[in-house]
Amino acid sequence: MTILIPLLCLLVLLAVGMPIAFSLGIAGSIGLLMFSGWDAFLGIMQTTPYESVKSFLLSAIPMFILMASFMTVSGIMKDLFNSAYKWLGNLPGGLGIATVFAGAMMGAVSGSSQASAAAMAKAAAPEMRKYKYSTPFTMGVISMSGTLAVMIPPSIILILYGILTETGVGSLLIAGIVPGILTALGYIVVIFIWVKLKPEIAPKIPERASLSEKVSSLKNIWPMLLIIIAVMGGIYGGVVTATEAGALGAFITLIIVVLMKRMNFSKLETAFNDTIKSTTMILTIIVGAHIFSYFLTMTQVTQKLVMFVQGLEISKYWILFIIIAIYLVLGFFMDQIAILILTLPLTFPIIMSLGFNPIWFGIIVTKTVEIGLVSPPVGMNVFVATGAAGVKTSEGFKGVTWFVLMDLLILLIIIALPFITLWLPEMMIKR
Repeated sequence: MTILIPLLCLLVLLAVGMPIAFSLGIAGSIGLLMFSGWDAFLGIMQTTPYESVKSFLLSAIPMFILMASFMTVSGIMKDLFNSAYKWLGNLPGGLGIATVFAGAMMGAVSGSSQASAAAMAKAAAPEMRKYKYSTPFTMGVISMSGTLAVMIPPSIILILYGILTETGVGSLLIAGIVPGILTALGYIVVIFIWVKLKPEIAPKIPERASLSEKVSSLKNIWPMLLIIIAVMGGIYGGVVTATEAGALGAFITLIIVVLMKRMNFSKLETAFNDTIKSTTMILTIIVGAHIFSYFLTMTQVTQKLVMFVQGLEISKYWILFIIIAIYLVLGFFMDQIAILILTLPLTFPIIMSLGFNPIWFGIIVTKTVEIGLVSPPVGMNVFVATGAAGVKTSEGFKGVTWFVLMDLLILLIIIALPFITLWLPEMMIKR
């Protein structure tokens, strides 16, 4: 009964729409009071808010968010899309392909899926509307291109996973490169097939950019390339840690946009405000989740669950698929960061006890997060993209179906072929 009442309380609070951070904190507090009394509860509450967010590794999160905010308010993202549009726009579904390409590049420097989706909506949606691309197709492509920031490093989700599981953040970020590229290519395949089957959803662009226009457009993407080289080159080359790379990237981005005369005090204020809001949301969720985790630890739920699973007479791969299915279902209803913080204390020990690789499992979990970002009813990326573009949310959910099926296929490939995920980190270790 001690365990059931806090769990039911958590479900009720989530059902009535209370923010996940407060739901976790209140349910965990009730559990601690019931199980350990006032003295232990007050002792935990005195230390948890600070102890749960004091990690130096967590400083990477606001830095990567700030870097994404600088790029968004300065228009660097729009330049990237325009260049991709010049080169790829005349292909079947070319604007969609350009959006995926730009989203992958944005993901390689931002780490924030919502920031990427919002930037792509503002840059790509007007052009796609101009050439009479169907609204569901447009919103589907934009929403999905934003999710690439979840897998392609630097990824906030991978950083959080590394912190929560004490897995090497640098290895996790490197491991996300190949699955991220594979995902982008999968989206392009979906666009080609969809446009071939229904040409009316993406009419061919009448004019073709000249070679000189294409080459000229490349001069606008040098800031993005420089930032990618600095961030990923720094991590891969061992010059900076994953945490330091966030600060380095934000600093370089600020210097670039100031030198390009694309930053003023109003834009700077907007970038800082967006960063503060996003960071506060994430850290508050972490505090609430730690309170709930203390309750789970004191009641030994985690240990008992691990022992129960170890005693099951079924293949470890069936257990893995059950855990993945749980993540996919939770993604329909909950914030992705909250899912990680809430579930990893339970699932990660099980995965380790079964002998699976923690880096490989981190990429699998991150892939389920990608899918959750566009799955109804929560589907945060769809809400962000449609809101920024000023269209109905239902149009966005119509457009993501085929892409989600591709994501599920890629998830199966990652599960079946672990070397896709692990060969780059292993090569980095050998160096």
